[in-house]
Amino acid sequence: MDVADLGLPVDVPSTALFTDQYELTMLQAALRSGTAARRSVFEVFTRRLPDGRRYGVVAGTGRVLDAVENFRFDADVLRFLREREIVDETTLQWLAGYRFTGDIWGYPEGEVYFPGSPVLRVEGSFAECVLLETVILSILNHDSAIAAAASRMASAAGDRPLIEMGARRTHELAAVAAARAAYVGGFATTSDLAAGFRYNIPTVGTSAHAFTLLHDSERDAFRAQVDSLGRGTTLLVDTYDVTEAVRAAVEIAGPELGAVRIDSGDLLLVAHRVRRQLDELGATGTRIVVTSDLDEYAIASLAAAPVDAYGVGTQLVTGSGHPTASMVYKLVARAESDDESAPLVPVAKKATGGKTSIGGRKWAARRLDASGTAEAEVVGTGPVPAALAGRQLLVQLVKGGETVAREPLDAARDRHAAARAGLPLSATQLSRGEPVLPTEYLRTGSGT
Repeated sequence: MDVADLGLPVDVPSTALFTDQYELTMLQAALRSGTAARRSVFEVFTRRLPDGRRYGVVAGTGRVLDAVENFRFDADVLRFLREREIVDETTLQWLAGYRFTGDIWGYPEGEVYFPGSPVLRVEGSFAECVLLETVILSILNHDSAIAAAASRMASAAGDRPLIEMGARRTHELAAVAAARAAYVGGFATTSDLAAGFRYNIPTVGTSAHAFTLLHDSERDAFRAQVDSLGRGTTLLVDTYDVTEAVRAAVEIAGPELGAVRIDSGDLLLVAHRVRRQLDELGATGTRIVVTSDLDEYAIASLAAAPVDAYGVGTQLVTGSGHPTASMVYKLVARAESDDESAPLVPVAKKATGGKTSIGGRKWAARRLDASGTAEAEVVGTGPVPAALAGRQLLVQLVKGGETVAREPLDAARDRHAAARAGLPLSATQLSRGEPVLPTEYLRTGSGT
């Protein structure tokens, strides 16, 4: 069974306090003014991609669905809010029965996005939608940033597999989310067992330098590892002298040695020397795994090296310099009154400094050129043009408060590979540049 199908909750009683206080104070004021029940549409989007990035990657959608399902104000949470006098008793009574009953649409997980793409649309009463802002953004901003970095690294690695090994470089729960996002972005395995347990991601791991230092000699350490894990194991060969370590590794494990790992030094130079030595010793099938503070640029620089796999930690779990996707959650339409049949009116913030937004409920489609390659991200309000009807990007994720689009994580991973392959070739360039697709806005109606 794929545990990603189970909708496992986070390891806290509820997700309701994964929020900012002003969400609750807005709720209290809206309840008092009589506007809390107004039908509303919120959208998640980013105004710009991180500097130099050509595309973004939607990740964390499955975790958002879990968070919405577990957004419950239980007795302990309500007691905390009451004791801190964060909201009044009327609001507490409303929160006690909170269940999201609206609809959520979004780009499916693994899809790519661009500035202005409505990656998530949340519809319902103002009261039930506004409470979800912070938890949705915290998940999508983190996971999408990690997935984008992972995607760039996967592009640089080509057919060579990537190992996620950043758990020790970030918060323990963030590490699990990062491993999940990295898998969506193209990584093959993770060293984090919690990620393997929760999301069924393949896990790997053998030994660190401490294991070698524990033994009286490097040969003793290698022999102990091979005796325990078999000849197919990966031996770490840069604790002392790499040349001597490779010789000892092959003598002990034989030509059936699975792999050697290099974690320091000039990786390009050392990898060539180790490959030559392995071949001379008859271990032509032994793979070379490199680690040591890799990012997409370092991986690309090793493209010509005889490397078989890469292990990436710090740069991955920090988004390779961009730890957030800078997504925002904005009200774009709301009903004219509390009447359920009242029409929606577009609303938008007007501000200087690049923080403007476009009102109206959006749709999005990707226009293709004659060869089938994406050429534009089209975002619009009102009816969808017939020519784009079959290219729409948003799918329904939640209907009437019930999740309708849960899927195995491998589906998101496969979707991302296909989406990235459908972009122009320049999408995979690591040099600085603008988004690979322009975002075109099309208004064909009121957008309500």
